[in-house]
Amino acid sequence: MLSRVANSIYWMSRYVERAENVARFLDVNMHLMLDVAVDEHQRWLPLVATTGDDEDFHKRYGTPTQENVTHFLTFDTNNPNSILSSLRSARENARSVREIISSEMWEQLNGYYLLVKQAAGSGRALESPHDFFSEVKDASHLFSGLTDATMSHGEPWHFARMGRLIERADKTSRLLDVKYFILLPKGEEVGTPYDNLQWAALLRSASGLEMYRKRFQRITPVRVADFLILDREFPRAVHYCVIKAEESLHCITGSPGGSFSNRAEQCIGRLRSELDYAEISEVFSAGLHEFLDEFQIKLNQVDDAIYNTFIALRPLSKNGDK
Repeated sequence: MLSRVANSIYWMSRYVERAENVARFLDVNMHLMLDVAVDEHQRWLPLVATTGDDEDFHKRYGTPTQENVTHFLTFDTNNPNSILSSLRSARENARSVREIISSEMWEQLNGYYLLVKQAAGSGRALESPHDFFSEVKDASHLFSGLTDATMSHGEPWHFARMGRLIERADKTSRLLDVKYFILLPKGEEVGTPYDNLQWAALLRSASGLEMYRKRFQRITPVRVADFLILDREFPRAVHYCVIKAEESLHCITGSPGGSFSNRAEQCIGRLRSELDYAEISEVFSAGLHEFLDEFQIKLNQVDDAIYNTFIALRPLSKNGDK
């Protein structure tokens, strides 16, 4: 498979997942506003911090409010991580590989992009935010389902799955980090209904509240972190995403699991092993923020290694071999 094709499919999938995650953050945050009265600045700033675009936001918008944060994260074409920008990038990548993906995938992604583009000038995201963001999430789910159901599960499909899972692992870790580090309540608020509402909202943003309840019943910060980081079965847990991304990587290269033949396999195998043997008590003892920050650095190294292994151009040697 051409490196250009692999890169386009990988990023097409990442951008669709990114759009869905932003919609999740915004939808849950708006629901939380109905349950708890909190200063607007405190409510909306963490959402911008989750995407890592807070510096750009402050330069162009100043004070975070529902209206300007929603516009910045949903429709701002100058923000490369907004929903509209992500879908525009996903669509352009899909356009370049239309001969590889199915027609159903292309039609769904094109319609998805037009849905958000048309909503940009209608005010729907503020007038009926839950309905709009539910449509965004459903459109992403439909695209993922069509990818699995209509695309042969060969190398292109594995690049798509790998991109989706790496993006998902990154966003789950960022969301947990923001809740714990920025929204950490005052000492007297720990364990209160207000604190529990925020942790429940965190689980809802990952569509994990029901699955968490089946496992743990009572909501506690340690158990929520354990579930979202180290669970091997929940599809949005960090550990699960890394396990499945590594599986796809080995399917692409053909090398057996537990070994590595390139830098990408080495990086993701090392990261998976660290998660395999991690214990949440040790994570909290060393510092949850520090652990998640280190994880994000290592996940970026995996992404760089994938690019250098499969995408980057290499100079020709004297005998003509690459």
